[in-house]
Amino acid sequence: MKHMQKIHIHLLSRRHFSRAVIWAVSLSTVIVGASAALARAAHNFKIALTEKPDIAIYLLLPEENITTTTVLRTSDTERDYLAETKDGPKFVKLKKGKEQWYAALVEPMHEDMK
Repeated sequence: MKHMQKIHIHLLSRRHFSRAVIWAVSLSTVIVGASAALARAAHNFKIALTEKPDIAIYLLLPEENITTTTVLRTSDTERDYLAETKDGPKFVKLKKGKEQWYAALVEPMHEDMK
């Protein structure tokens, strides 16, 4: 059996006790706040992909660097967009799956040469 060290609480000063409690409460608050912020961000991300296709287009195609979008046609299960990207205008078709929207088609638009 190991020799257990006893804690002598009566030797702990008020200042040291207060400092330890303040650090414990502060650290707990930071941990809970960070966890809540991450959970809220994950929830918002899921909602954007499932219920808000106008935001989902930006999340589904980050490599395209989309600056603006124009809705061309909409229905309950499909949405067509004209998206301005780093490579010029593109036609994007979003379709609603069982649980979330997905990019079904991304095609570059050809500009008229006059």
